Amino acid sequence: MLVIMRKDSTTEECERVADVIRQMGFTPLPVPGADRTAICVTGNHGPVDPSYLSQLPGVVECIPVTKPYKLVSREVHPEDTVIDLSGLSAVKLGGRDPVFIAGPCSVETEARTLEVARQVKEAGAHLFRGGAYKPRTSPYAFQGLGDEGLLTLARVREEIGLPVVSEVVDTESVTAVAEVVDVLQVGARNMQNFSLLKKLGDLRKPVLLKRGLAATLDEWLMAAEYLLARGNHQVILCERGVRTFNNHSRNTLDLNVVPLVRRISHLPVVVDPSHGVGKRDRVRPLARAALAAGAHGLIMEVHSHPESSYSDAEQTIDVPTFRGIVRDAAVLSGLEPLFER
Repeated sequence: MLVIMRKDSTTEECERVADVIRQMGFTPLPVPGADRTAICVTGNHGPVDPSYLSQLPGVVECIPVTKPYKLVSREVHPEDTVIDLSGLSAVKLGGRDPVFIAGPCSVETEARTLEVARQVKEAGAHLFRGGAYKPRTSPYAFQGLGDEGLLTLARVREEIGLPVVSEVVDTESVTAVAEVVDVLQVGARNMQNFSLLKKLGDLRKPVLLKRGLAATLDEWLMAAEYLLARGNHQVILCERGVRTFNNHSRNTLDLNVVPLVRRISHLPVVVDPSHGVGKRDRVRPLARAALAAGAHGLIMEVHSHPESSYSDAEQTIDVPTFRGIVRDAAVLSGLEPLFER
């Protein structure tokens, strides 16, 4: 349930409503909004009787929330969430202009990583991606450079001036990664690592939450709910393909979920066409399709020498291809409106 307060409600009135919710055995969570003050009732497993709450001073109305995910839904937060990433540059994710996140799958040598960062920035990237820690299916595959990779990412921020997105793989490494990067990525394998989600929720730092390998839409949004429930409202959803019966691509990129997410959730959604197909020759067409479907941005594996990438070489595109995708977005932006919720 969502308790809507008057715009001019006092702090004491809001605290009174929160106290009553606690007395009912539930947890009150304030919901930020530009045009209203609201308090969400969480922790209930069924309908909440609004009769007492609706009579409290300052309360306008009590609105039932039908979805199991509350804070993620537009029922609770009707306005689009726009995440300000302008610490290094004027980047806002969730608005009308698409945001491009580009870089190698994993951080490589310092020289190669800085070279890629310079080139993708010149080609139109707003953020740089690169994994210092890499969870891999095979224990023999390249696992990332760890702390050395974080030092390289710090140089990317300082010398190239690009905000950085990098994956955090466990609760132990959260602090070290958070000190360096601007956006903490939760990979598909960790989407339901609830201990990790709780810790990231407490950090209040932007989180890019990838959809799990075979996660339903509800499971994905409930994972995001963990972050918002801990007070972190800076969450970016990322569709990266799910596992199906096909054998012609690495995953099946579920683009139909993009307009659906935009209709039922206020959180921004980006698409990862690199993991979605697993083959570089199909990344650009799927990137175009993702933007046409309404994605707020793209995260892609881009390298100056993709054939020699330390990991995911087959799906890594070169810089000219990335530059072409940026041009594609400019063409698509002329199709007014690109997306209607």
